[in-house]
Amino acid sequence: MRKWFAAAVLLTVLPMSNAQRPAQSEWRAKLAESLPLLGHRNWILVVDSAYPLQSSLGVETVETNASQLEVVRTVIHEIDNTIHVRPDIFMDAELPFVPDEDAPGASDYRKEIGDLLHEYNIQHLPHEKIIGNIDEAGKTFHVLVLKTTMTVPYTSVFIRLNCKYWGDDAEKRMRVRMSNRSNP
Repeated sequence: MRKWFAAAVLLTVLPMSNAQRPAQSEWRAKLAESLPLLGHRNWILVVDSAYPLQSSLGVETVETNASQLEVVRTVIHEIDNTIHVRPDIFMDAELPFVPDEDAPGASDYRKEIGDLLHEYNIQHLPHEKIIGNIDEAGKTFHVLVLKTTMTVPYTSVFIRLNCKYWGDDAEKRMRVRMSNRSNP
């Protein structure tokens, strides 16, 4: 009888303990599957838990059930290890003005995300401007949204992918050559 009870308890507890694991492994698998297909002008968003489910056909949302910093760290690491894309990072201009009194943990997050992304150039734009850019991009390009457990507002990290092997300076030089060639 005791063995049957132990088995019943295990069968009840095991599914509960594994309930969070599928989301954790699924988002990582989705990122690994998507990244080779994504390129210049695609986006990866790492967003807080209140970020809305968008309805554009090009926007795909995945629940990570993971912390914001863990997901950002993983995404940046995976992008850095590709041969084809590099991150252009955008964050909300509102974040520096979010006080701990209204959003406990805001100051800690600002420090931690700053430390994590210190090697990258981050463009700060008003939230609505970034959302407008995402909406527009989603009409033509794929946007992967990774939703986290973060509960501090204006903490989302918006990553527009850019070409790793063709830099902005090379593009400008080519455009000048093209302009000079067509305008003798």
